[in-house]
Amino acid sequence: MTLSHSPKQNRILAGLPPAAYARLLPDLDLVSLPVGEGVYEPDIRITHLYFPVDCILARLYELESGASVTTSITGNEGMVGISYVLGSESTSARTVALNGGNAFRIKALLLKKEFDCGGDLQRLLLRFAQAMIIQTEQVSIGNRHHTIEQRLCHFLLMILDRMAGNELHITHEQVGIFLGVRRESITTAAQKLETTGAIECRRGHLTVVNRRELEEIAGENYTVVSAEYERLLVMCRL
Repeated sequence: MTLSHSPKQNRILAGLPPAAYARLLPDLDLVSLPVGEGVYEPDIRITHLYFPVDCILARLYELESGASVTTSITGNEGMVGISYVLGSESTSARTVALNGGNAFRIKALLLKKEFDCGGDLQRLLLRFAQAMIIQTEQVSIGNRHHTIEQRLCHFLLMILDRMAGNELHITHEQVGIFLGVRRESITTAAQKLETTGAIECRRGHLTVVNRRELEEIAGENYTVVSAEYERLLVMCRL
């Protein structure tokens, strides 16, 4: 563990009372997760759970056709591998680092034991699980009823909420993979957003210039998720 990274940079861990935090601290290991790093693979037993600090992890479903789609993303507001403490020892989707950085890792069995004791950790993780359900529902609605431009705005806002700054190191092709659409469609949508002054693009980089414009285009799809996560974070501080 380095001086520049603390488990309390993760909001779930920061929300624990001193005694519960102290029990987990010796078993938390700092790990670096570069962009594209796989954390979980489908149908492979989960051995560790991750509390992101400054990385962003995406849950990515890959279909037999080769298409893929992201159903949720997690940053320092939560934990990756929540299904394990809820009773599933594997996952049906890949989890990869969308934005590289660091996370604190703990053996799944150890955290499950703490979770099963009830108390504050269980309370916080169940509230986080509820927020994740809302996020997944809204992504599903967006995939069915929203334009690619709206979905792109929602995707960018969800990333911005979990990182410092307003510049993303991501290509149109990578965004297309996460949203499950062709690169050309992302390029067209990004060009429209550039025209409105919402973003600026250059090769491998995307800068958000006008966040309010992104929020207006994304609409209720983003607003519902944002409100639920704000409720979660407030509860974590109680």
